[in-house]
Amino acid sequence: MAGQVGRDRVPAALAQCVLAASAAPHATWEPMNEITANTVLPARREPVVLHSADGHDLVGELALPEARDPVATLVCLHPLPTAGGMMDSHLLRKAAYRLPALADLAVLRFNTRGTASDRGRSGGEFGGGEHERYDVAAAIGFCSARGLPRIWLLGWSFGAELALKWGNVPEVEGAILVSPPMRRAGQAELDAWAASGRPLIALVPELDDYLTPDQAERLFERVPQSRVVGVKNAKHLWVGETYVRIALNEIVRVMNPAAWPLPETSEDLL
Repeated sequence: MAGQVGRDRVPAALAQCVLAASAAPHATWEPMNEITANTVLPARREPVVLHSADGHDLVGELALPEARDPVATLVCLHPLPTAGGMMDSHLLRKAAYRLPALADLAVLRFNTRGTASDRGRSGGEFGGGEHERYDVAAAIGFCSARGLPRIWLLGWSFGAELALKWGNVPEVEGAILVSPPMRRAGQAELDAWAASGRPLIALVPELDDYLTPDQAERLFERVPQSRVVGVKNAKHLWVGETYVRIALNEIVRVMNPAAWPLPETSEDLL
């Protein structure tokens, strides 16, 4: 079984799609509104700076439920920064804008080293997935120091590989991998997760550029506590509210089943 599956090319549209999504206008929350791509639900939001062990400051944001303590914590690891990935990549931004209010989750998102967004630029330079080990550790350490409960990693594309490579540590309860390319991580990392007993959930688009659901099923067989969710008609970038809702619902089903399925309108929240 090959440790790396799929093609090596990065889709040319990645940077344009991700950056365009991050620049979309934000819709304010009003009663009876449908929850749409630009909805921002109430939360306590604070800018944060993480400090890596090798001396870099990493900019980010922590979003908490507005009036309650969180029941679990989602640490977001963004797609490939050299192709436009950042903390504002649309799926991670929508998780931060919705899940504190809808599912009582704390959501931490940040820019890995050398990555820039509206929040600012993190120190250092892109490390190809190796030096980012310190960034992942800084995010986990920040959550532990703040006393945030039940840390889960949400890695999208490159971020999924960071989760597999560097997130298998005692402080982490499990990981949700969105569109994992499996180029930088492979059998050795999967075997380590299998030995740890920590759950892995892989959300794999039917039309992904790198790894199909069938390929993922075969690859993740070596992790007994893993589950592969194939998403019909979805693509690597999860463009479209239909696919965003599927991904967020799967996250919540794992982390806070009492809040699943997520409401789609404000009426459902009343």
